[in-house]
Amino acid sequence: MRAVVQRVSRASVLSEGEESGRIGSGLLVLLGVEKGDTEKDAAYLASKICKLRVFEDGEGKMNLNCSAVGGQVLCVSQFTLLGDTRGQNRPSFFQAEEPERADALYRQTCELIRENGLPVQTGVFRTHMEVSLVNDGPVTILIDSRKQF
Repeated sequence: MRAVVQRVSRASVLSEGEESGRIGSGLLVLLGVEKGDTEKDAAYLASKICKLRVFEDGEGKMNLNCSAVGGQVLCVSQFTLLGDTRGQNRPSFFQAEEPERADALYRQTCELIRENGLPVQTGVFRTHMEVSLVNDGPVTILIDSRKQF
């Protein structure tokens, strides 16, 4: 699984023109599920997102996680994170997981984040979405469950 995690002061998502999620300060997570990903990948990503220390402490250092600052999470499924442009200009999405399996792992990741005490808003899987955000910092982190070590 791949995630682009952005520290935001606010973010929202419209799904088919209807607002499906909105947060204030917290993390915007764009999440892609790759063929072969499992529940272990979902657990790893959820844990990393919850523990990610990208918020500033009293000394201005990134030492605090989302929970410590009372933040929220907006998680949006984005299969295009698996796009491969090697040798071509049009991305291939061959490595993106099949929709039913991808949706299940996306939902599981969101639920695991909730179980860790963070409020989670979401987009709507397999719809056209418009994501708006104010990237705070800017801070943008890439997490790949296949690159744990």
